[in-house]
Amino acid sequence: MAESTTTGTWPPARQAWFAAFMLAAANTFAFVDRQALALLVQPIKEDLQVSDTAMSLLYGLSFTMFYVLVGIPVARLADRANRRNIVAAAIFIWSLATALCGLARSFGMLFIARIGVGAGEGGLSPAAYSILSDYFPKHRLPAAMGVYQMGIYVGGAAALLLGGLLATVVPPSSIVNVPLIGETKGWHIAFLMLGLPGLLLSALMLLVPEPPRRGEGVHAPSPPFPVLFAHIARHWQAYVGISLGFALMILVGNATGAWIPAFLERKFGLTTAQIGGLYGTITAVCGVSGTLIGGFAASALRRRGIARGNLYAALFGFISLIPVTILFPQMPTAALSLALIGAMNFLAGFNFGGGLAALQEITPNRMRASVSAGYMLIVNLIGAAGGPFAIALVTDYWYGDPQALPAAITLVCAIASPLSVAALLLGMRGYGRAIAASADAVLPA
Repeated sequence: MAESTTTGTWPPARQAWFAAFMLAAANTFAFVDRQALALLVQPIKEDLQVSDTAMSLLYGLSFTMFYVLVGIPVARLADRANRRNIVAAAIFIWSLATALCGLARSFGMLFIARIGVGAGEGGLSPAAYSILSDYFPKHRLPAAMGVYQMGIYVGGAAALLLGGLLATVVPPSSIVNVPLIGETKGWHIAFLMLGLPGLLLSALMLLVPEPPRRGEGVHAPSPPFPVLFAHIARHWQAYVGISLGFALMILVGNATGAWIPAFLERKFGLTTAQIGGLYGTITAVCGVSGTLIGGFAASALRRRGIARGNLYAALFGFISLIPVTILFPQMPTAALSLALIGAMNFLAGFNFGGGLAALQEITPNRMRASVSAGYMLIVNLIGAAGGPFAIALVTDYWYGDPQALPAAITLVCAIASPLSVAALLLGMRGYGRAIAASADAVLPA
């Protein structure tokens, strides 16, 4: 199917922002389905009789395995095919897989269903990043990326709030008789209820027009891998530094996000319903405000002609995260811990818009989805899989005590947070050189 290409005017603002908010909704549903497991760690662990390490594999490795394997070939397809249709298909697949988690009766079945969630979500972000890059000029792209990344926090909060609400009605460990399914645990019902609405969103996504491709390389076919790798090698400091920096930042985010519900339960004795209400509200308010403020701040810096403005905004957030992530597990009260968790969510969200826009800005059009898939591969191997697993390993094998979870979180964050800043500084150095060398880096008048 042929696609339109253009180097002229940009799509109308109303159409562009409609696409951004629809993609943000998709990202929201993705993180609802992804984060629901974190709230249910304790009841699932007790029901299936597995360790913290096994739960970390269920949260990270099972999801990441096919997220990574599917992401690259789907991204290559997105560099030459209709990206909107790829997003719609991805939503359908991961939503169905989430509902299937509600039918799992063993660790193995749940692991396989989580692989399906990862396989579906692997098709979302590379295509979404590429779509947004063809809807928004460079000085507005960080704000659009911030809106898209807002879905992380809206979805995470919705999973916690809805999961907490369901837990008050149907406790996760209770047994319920469901028509056509039979006797099932409360946590199964949570997955069924959270997965099914995504099937409707996959149909609604077809309302988003596929934008004409624009920018450098727009009329060229999707380049072969040697050409793609040669481009990345020319600007390796930018690509490696930005990707590794965000991967380490996301390692901290995923590590803490996966274990904060268990941490609040073990250290302060909060119930699943209390955690869902408190942590969910904090995630929604602080995370969403962080992504929006950070994205628009990066756009403002870029609009003023500050070449590395995208990454200056991210650097502020990265540095500020160091003390916050180290200290929140050591607070003596739940209120103080939750206050710092709120600050952590704000600062993590603050980073995304500018960082993602920076990668798109230095990448030719027909390479954008492929580069985004490479970024997502690094982020998910290091961050999504590595973060929860690192904390579980430290808890199970370094301390040998589930009650040492706060110390394990602090140790992992004390190592990863400073390393993320070092990597981002390398990326900023390469990014400045890359945009200086790109004829496509000139801002609109």
